[in-house]
Amino acid sequence: MRLYSYTASHLRFSCQFSAMATSISQFCCPLLSPDTKPLNIPKFSPCRTKIPFFKETCRQSTLKYAFCSFTDLLTEHVNLLLGNLDHVYAPLLELCATEKALLQGQQIHAHIIKSNLAWNSMFLNTKLVFMYGKCGSILNAKRVFDKMCERTIFTWNVMMGSYVSNGEPLQALEMYREMRCLGVPFDSYTFPYLLKACGTVEDLRCGAEIHGLAIKGGNDSIVHVANSLVAMYAKCNDLSGARKLFDRMNDRSDVVSWNSMISAYSGIGRCIDALGLFREIQKAGVAANSYTIVAVLQACKDYSFMKLGMEIHAAILKSGELLDVYVANALVAMYVRFGKMTEAAVIFNKMDEKDIVTWNSMLTGFIQNGLYSKALQFFYDLQDTGLKPDQVSVISIVVASGRLGYLLNGREIHAYAIKNGFDYNVLVGNTLVDMYAKCCCMIYAGRAFDKMPNKDFISSTTIVAGYAQNNCHIEALELFREVQMEGMDVDAMMIGSILLACTRLKCLILVKEIHGYTIRRGLSDPVLQNTIVGAYGECGTIDYMSRMFESIECKDIVSWTSMISSYVHNGLANEALEVFYSFKETTLEPDSITLVSILSAVASLSTLKKGKEIHGFIIRKGFMSEKSISNALMDMYARCGSLDSACKIFICTRNKGLVLWTAMINAYGMHGRGEAAVELFLRMKDEKLIPDHITFLALLYACSHSGLIDEGKRFIEIMKNDYQLEPWPEHYACLVDLLGRANHLKEAYQFVKSMQIEPTPEVWCALLGACRVHSNKEIGEIAAQKLLDLDIDNPGNYALVSNLFAASGRWEDVEGVRMKMKESGLKKNPGCSWIEVGNKVHTFLARDKSHPECDKIYQKLAQITEKLVREGGYVAQTKFVLHNVGEEEKVQMLYEHSERLAIAYGLLGTAKGTPIRITKNLRVCGDCHTFCRLVSKLFERKLIVRDASRFHHFEDGACSCGDFW
Repeated sequence: MRLYSYTASHLRFSCQFSAMATSISQFCCPLLSPDTKPLNIPKFSPCRTKIPFFKETCRQSTLKYAFCSFTDLLTEHVNLLLGNLDHVYAPLLELCATEKALLQGQQIHAHIIKSNLAWNSMFLNTKLVFMYGKCGSILNAKRVFDKMCERTIFTWNVMMGSYVSNGEPLQALEMYREMRCLGVPFDSYTFPYLLKACGTVEDLRCGAEIHGLAIKGGNDSIVHVANSLVAMYAKCNDLSGARKLFDRMNDRSDVVSWNSMISAYSGIGRCIDALGLFREIQKAGVAANSYTIVAVLQACKDYSFMKLGMEIHAAILKSGELLDVYVANALVAMYVRFGKMTEAAVIFNKMDEKDIVTWNSMLTGFIQNGLYSKALQFFYDLQDTGLKPDQVSVISIVVASGRLGYLLNGREIHAYAIKNGFDYNVLVGNTLVDMYAKCCCMIYAGRAFDKMPNKDFISSTTIVAGYAQNNCHIEALELFREVQMEGMDVDAMMIGSILLACTRLKCLILVKEIHGYTIRRGLSDPVLQNTIVGAYGECGTIDYMSRMFESIECKDIVSWTSMISSYVHNGLANEALEVFYSFKETTLEPDSITLVSILSAVASLSTLKKGKEIHGFIIRKGFMSEKSISNALMDMYARCGSLDSACKIFICTRNKGLVLWTAMINAYGMHGRGEAAVELFLRMKDEKLIPDHITFLALLYACSHSGLIDEGKRFIEIMKNDYQLEPWPEHYACLVDLLGRANHLKEAYQFVKSMQIEPTPEVWCALLGACRVHSNKEIGEIAAQKLLDLDIDNPGNYALVSNLFAASGRWEDVEGVRMKMKESGLKKNPGCSWIEVGNKVHTFLARDKSHPECDKIYQKLAQITEKLVREGGYVAQTKFVLHNVGEEEKVQMLYEHSERLAIAYGLLGTAKGTPIRITKNLRVCGDCHTFCRLVSKLFERKLIVRDASRFHHFEDGACSCGDFW
């Protein structure tokens, strides 16, 4: 009976193994293609096939060959397998774990279930848990673990290790608590898993508890446990505790101990400590490995460590060992941090083996160094290698697309991210939103934001900033309110974006609300305080701006620059200069932005002496190489009346950009040198520079002030036909002004009526100004009515209409216009002139008597006028006085115009023969123009007068404008 029973059992298992062999062979066949060459494996006779040989096969051969060998065992040597099932399946499961071959591992699991004798094997079940853990299938590993009737500490360790390696440290710690409840004894291999889990979640309390257990069990002196303890304390940010443990270690011959401490110091930026330990390890004679080198290279975090980093690189090369991919990647990343992309590229090109980390390091380097076009090309090279770009690659290339404004590239990468499921990652989603915002495509930015399944605070900050920067101010404010309603924290960066939206809307009430909000929430950091200063300045509330500036305790360069630029923006150039001189008394140094702002203030005041002082400062500080400085300097000299100096700056500037060419064209136009402006434009075309709208605006302005009618008409056509630039209303206004100045009023009016777009206030204003100069009442009244209908918020337009009526003696209509202005709360800007004398800017209003030397000025002016009448035949032209008063009063009003007071003070306060430079905020009247011509002749002084329209250079009784202004 026993014999029968054994034979039946034997036959039953033989059938099972035959079925298993068939199944395994079905699995193996698809893996072996017809073209596959047989592996060069030594052949043994069936009688010599042993289980140890099969285990060696699994260790040394491929997965395909191992399965083929397993098939042979099942079909030919069933008797040999019956007593060695554990030793046959275990090597296969280990191989599947190594190769992360989950599908094949599941098939082996199925065969184990079929063989009832093997299913209850604790050894095999532990191997199954191990295989599933290594393949990332935690759920299956836990199922096998839970069904086990018996478990050894090795089984618990394997399950715990699976949790840790698959990013579930909390589950590992939960298992630790279960083990303690069940009384499962720990061994030295349990502690590293638990300590790694504690370090990952930064649970120092639990880590200290496990440390106590290790001490109690005598495991803390074991090297790999001690190393894990050091790493745990380091990851929990207890560097002092980690160092104490490290220093107490009796045996520090294990390089892992050193690596743990070096990596810990490097990871939190304590680079000096990390590098110090590296020197100690060399003194201790412990051989460093690739992990040591990688950690040390990571400690060379910025340019200040470049020399040391290059020394380490040289030592690596001197050792003669081949660079593994990890060390090579660390070298590439180090040179990228130093901004040495050439050196990084040399290492990259010499690497035989490159992984995705290598490519990502180079991509990051290109992005960090502003080489966005190279980053794009590099990304395409990455795709050609067959490597699959990961999330880091996608983020880098999306950043490059955004910086370059390449919307099409950005959308392509977005499609790739969607296809590979990367768009669900919050970092990728945030970068996509930012890219679309930088490409000025807020529709797509909004969609990308809405489709993000998991949004964080950065997501909201990015989309709010995008809306604010792309003139979607209402949307930015609405989203900000939603963020507040959701109870999400708001930081200074988001507040800065909201303030930008408020200032663009010119909404002072909202700026005040946001300011109050920042105070209540304690968000007033220096950056935000500077932003608030700028916001009040943009809204024109100088008092609030000044008070906010004074409240900043630690003013930085941005604080001062915000104050200066805000004064300039509000037309308070004198105040801007005062702030600049106060700023120079501090220990801070102005940067290029500060200098551009103050040059703008100097230019608006035409204070040439101060401009030269600042130019000298710029040369001493080495700012001349910056394009923005060259542009601002040239513009300053041009607006200060020194066209020769402006030309010198232009000639001396290398690599001239379109902005500089345009500014020089504008300078020529400002000084009535229309022919020179046209010639410069033709030279610019020869340089292959493509003009933009601003260039053509400057060119038409130059033609307008030089009477170049044919050229002006031609440039409008060139603009449209050659460069496909649709003219702005400002271009049409320039052409109307050009025709009007030349007294081609009917042609100008016909042009306005034939415009394809609705004429704007600027166009009607240009036509009305020409009608007043040439006394064309008919067209003038049409233009006046159109102007008042279109723009009722500009006091200058009311003044122009009022002057037209006054010139015709229509005083009732003048009074009506003035009443409308009063009802609208508008005020006409009074005539104002200023002159620089004695390193100070002196300002004069018409009939002004506020100057300390008022009596001397009026006395001098009377002497000048008397000489002009006596020797120059000057007769006051009272038609330029547009007030309903008597002739004598009109004459007196002319005598007291602001520019005449400035001229009188200039003759008093400047040396004989030096030019007198005057700036006026309104267009100079005809009588004052005659006055200036006569002064230049009879007093032998050159007068350089800049009015609201252009420059007038008076010399020896003649004006550069040729009486055409």
